[in-house]
Amino acid sequence: MADKTVKNIISLKAVVDKGSNKIIFVESDKIFIDILLSFLTIPMGTIVRHDTKHSVSRCMNNLSACVWGLFQTEACKEMLLCPHNGAESHCENLKLKIDNDKPIGYFLCDSWQCTFENKSISHYKGVLCQCGRCMNLKCSLSISSSAEQGGGIFVKESARFIITDDLRVMSPLSVASNPVFTKLGAMNENSTTEQKTWNIGAHEVLNLLLRSLVSKKPLSETLLKLDPIPIPNPNLSLDQLILTSIESLLLGDIMNEEEEEKIVVKLTVSISKDIVCYAEAGEDFVNLLLSFLTVPLGFILKHLRDASFKGCIDQLYNSVKDLDEQHLKSNYHKEILLSPKIYPGFCYESRLLGMEDGPVASYLYAYWKDDQGRFEDILTTDAALIPSNAVTVPLKLKHYKSPQGYLKGSTVFMVTDNLFITPISPAFGFLVLNVLKVPLTDIKEETVEVGKKEALRLLVAAFLRDSAVTDVFIRQLNQEKFIKRAWLSNRWDEDC
Repeated sequence: MADKTVKNIISLKAVVDKGSNKIIFVESDKIFIDILLSFLTIPMGTIVRHDTKHSVSRCMNNLSACVWGLFQTEACKEMLLCPHNGAESHCENLKLKIDNDKPIGYFLCDSWQCTFENKSISHYKGVLCQCGRCMNLKCSLSISSSAEQGGGIFVKESARFIITDDLRVMSPLSVASNPVFTKLGAMNENSTTEQKTWNIGAHEVLNLLLRSLVSKKPLSETLLKLDPIPIPNPNLSLDQLILTSIESLLLGDIMNEEEEEKIVVKLTVSISKDIVCYAEAGEDFVNLLLSFLTVPLGFILKHLRDASFKGCIDQLYNSVKDLDEQHLKSNYHKEILLSPKIYPGFCYESRLLGMEDGPVASYLYAYWKDDQGRFEDILTTDAALIPSNAVTVPLKLKHYKSPQGYLKGSTVFMVTDNLFITPISPAFGFLVLNVLKVPLTDIKEETVEVGKKEALRLLVAAFLRDSAVTDVFIRQLNQEKFIKRAWLSNRWDEDC
């Protein structure tokens, strides 16, 4: 028991300003920095599941809350509520993980003979095998002890870092000359700084992640146990959601619009308030929205560009951009963090978000007789663990994909401005109008199309705002039309 406790604790050394009761910086080796960098690979569904105070994103929380009533199988629900990490093969060796309560499962067909014929493995219980039976036979994955050891996961073995309170990561060599520390008075002779050490576990790591999404001082709030997680400000300036430059918007995107997959959505809009009361759409649009829960945090931060928000996790993302192979293990590991992928096998096939599947592990199932004549078996990704006298079968991951995605069946849905989803219901529509204080005489219907640009904007708006549909289809479209007119007017003046 004592060994297990020590294994799940790491030590952090920090410099604290006693006067302001604030962390100035934390010194980190490979263990903590790897944990911190892994935040960028965590799917939004995992973050929302742990966000019990609903402080990170109201839209994402609403999407998660709708899952139980809308989906066709338990596997689909689990994919969204407990999505696997696309960088799982790397993150499984982190010393502290926030998601230890939901380890990846491994299931084989109930028929032993079928496993050897169809060679399939699933991460979800109850998925149908090719033979028609359910894949319910749970197995444990065996890994070598050497896989749990060795150098860093994303950074080099000997790398050391300084991490500021707002999660900027830098080399220790830059501390003395860095204006951040000079401004804080950390280098002054009259400084009231002191060095302190904390032992932290998975609970503190989770707190740090959640606070980094809503606060500019997550280290101070986590280690010094300051005020509770603040509620994010939804009233961000609209230009923070403009994801493309004017030239890209007018030239590249428009030229490719006819080639894109499009989803048609009908909006009910308040004329006087200029807001979307609710949208009516088919399962293709709802599948797109629900797939947001499988998207890694780093993918959203990538599309924020230079936008800012109440948290500081973007500082961590931008710090990774500045790290090179002197600190990171390779450019491949850098790409895992800056352009994280989704876990392979999610059942929604749409590519509107441009997400790629992460690498698929090569699973091996083997059985043999031991010295006493008893049958033994093993599931592993390491062939070195399999005895030479074993019969070995390479397994393929059963991808649970279909054009229909996650939903129970073909129907029409209503989606509120903050992304609460329900099967279509006139009574629910009247309820929404009543809550918004919008009379029937003040509404109009508009039809819009959702392509790649709109899908990405919806994803970012769902992360940042409480009014994602209005922001993307009313406010942004109005601003976009203004930008287009201004740009075309300037081009006309230049040509003349």
